Amino acid sequence: MRGQGSGVMLLVTGGAGFIGSNVVASLNASGRSDVVVNDVLGSEGKWRNLQKRRIADFVPPADLFRWLEGRRLDGVIHLGAVSDTSARDGDAVIEANFRLSLRLLEWCARARVPFIYASSAATYGDGEAGFSDDFSPPSLERLRPMNLYGWSKHLFDRAVTDRALRGEAMPPQWAGLKFFNVFGPNEYHKGAMMSVLAKVFDKARGGEPVQLFKSHRPGIADGGQKRDFIYVDDAVAVVRWLLESPSVSGLFNVGTGQARSFRDMIAAMFDALKREPRIEYIEMPASIRDSYQYFTQAEIGNLRRAGYNAGFTPLENAVGSYVTDFLNRPDRYR
Repeated sequence: MRGQGSGVMLLVTGGAGFIGSNVVASLNASGRSDVVVNDVLGSEGKWRNLQKRRIADFVPPADLFRWLEGRRLDGVIHLGAVSDTSARDGDAVIEANFRLSLRLLEWCARARVPFIYASSAATYGDGEAGFSDDFSPPSLERLRPMNLYGWSKHLFDRAVTDRALRGEAMPPQWAGLKFFNVFGPNEYHKGAMMSVLAKVFDKARGGEPVQLFKSHRPGIADGGQKRDFIYVDDAVAVVRWLLESPSVSGLFNVGTGQARSFRDMIAAMFDALKREPRIEYIEMPASIRDSYQYFTQAEIGNLRRAGYNAGFTPLENAVGSYVTDFLNRPDRYR
């Protein structure tokens, strides 16, 4: 790995969060302790995501750019964001997700530091325009995010790609990752933004039935709404591959390329618990019926063409690992 043993640190923004803490865990497992975390811990127990980790420094967001002055870094993995899809404070979201990201991009361009950042499948909106990984300006122009979070990520994707196309100064490597439905250990602080699996697990283990939405579309069964669920280990593997592939730049979908239903995910959870599935189908609230997304599936040809040839964990295996190794243990943290 670049910088290994050189004393040059690696910065992970959002490093105490869900994907970020799993990235830090993977870096530690590879022998790196020269990792600096930039994040807000808050009072919801997010610190537990890092309780087993080795880090070189912890930098609060307000101190980030002062801390960066004169630094030599091996790379910046920018995962920090306001990620709540129901967020309504537009100024706060744009400041955190767009303007701060631009400043980091510009710093990395000046300092010649690789820059890997998190985008989101939320940029695709309701999916009517598809989930193509053709990231040309006309294709990005067609996307209509449905929430403030998705819009902020889309704005940054367009700013980065426009800058690259204009030939302006860029980091030696830049990569935006449109994460699809990532699930796995250390997501517990996310509240309503946790995966359905994490939300329902305790009730299911306690013998209660799991509630899924009925379908309001012809030809789609109750609980048959589909997502591209990707285990966090696979999402982290893409980040790690990019760190090892400095010649690769671009915007990439990060999903499995295979949509599966919520019913499939919950059935796999019951199987891991060695119980018969108990699922109840409830009415979808009228307020979200017209905008509810019934299908997401990443096109990952761009990632494959760039040279990423690893497989993705099948849903049943991923759910089994999550349940057995984390959710069904006293210590659920990685």
